[in-house]
Amino acid sequence: MDDATRLRLGATFDGVADGYDARPQYPDELYALLADRCGCGPGTRVLEIGPATGLATMRLLDLGADITTIEPGPALADRLRSRTVGRSLTVIVSSFEAAELPAARFDLVAAATSFHWVDPSIGLAKVARHLRPGGWLALWWTVFGDVTRPDPFERAVGRMLDELEPDLHFDSFAAGVPYPLDVDARVAEIDATGRFGPVEHHLVAWEGHHDAVGIRRLFATYSPWLALPPARRDATLDALEQIARDDFADAVTRPYQTSLFLARRRAA
Repeated sequence: MDDATRLRLGATFDGVADGYDARPQYPDELYALLADRCGCGPGTRVLEIGPATGLATMRLLDLGADITTIEPGPALADRLRSRTVGRSLTVIVSSFEAAELPAARFDLVAAATSFHWVDPSIGLAKVARHLRPGGWLALWWTVFGDVTRPDPFERAVGRMLDELEPDLHFDSFAAGVPYPLDVDARVAEIDATGRFGPVEHHLVAWEGHHDAVGIRRLFATYSPWLALPPARRDATLDALEQIARDDFADAVTRPYQTSLFLARRRAA
């Protein structure tokens, strides 16, 4: 993704702050890994990059973490604050690249389906500066699909998009290995900093279950759909919802994966 596209699409999410909660929860296995491998628990000082409305933040708070979040969208940040009143959370409205943060302060830096929006020339080196020696980096993404399992809803939606919005019908699997599943590339980026120990990759396969309204709300949070003119976006979402209701009996099941990368900050 080039810089102009990254900035343009990344800015679209703040416009759906009230609907971003439609994103499905990450699987429990992910948080078990953060607790078991990274020691995330009571008093853990966490820096979370791009929390949006707090899908992962809430679960990290439930583990007992003391969290600082960096969220560039002011509406998303306001929504997160309203959900976490009285909890151990500081919300900073800024891009991660521009945020002023203490050096070697955090035990864990986490980014949940967000780190691809960070300038790659800055991101990992800046993360290393803010982690204490021995602290952990945790980057993860949900992939809405899995070539090893059937996904009839994806095929039905693809046929609809070919008619209404062909530019939206992008098969990330056909185009190559999706960004979160390109393990060699993600590991190489972390290794290139020289600041982290061996990178662990964990892949959790799970299922998403949605009714017609829920799947519409989910697709309405995807950046390429958000970038459509409103009338075309609404028409395409109407067609999506109709497929889910009429062809899938208001009960869509889809194969999902969560791809997690863990690495520990070197002492020197």
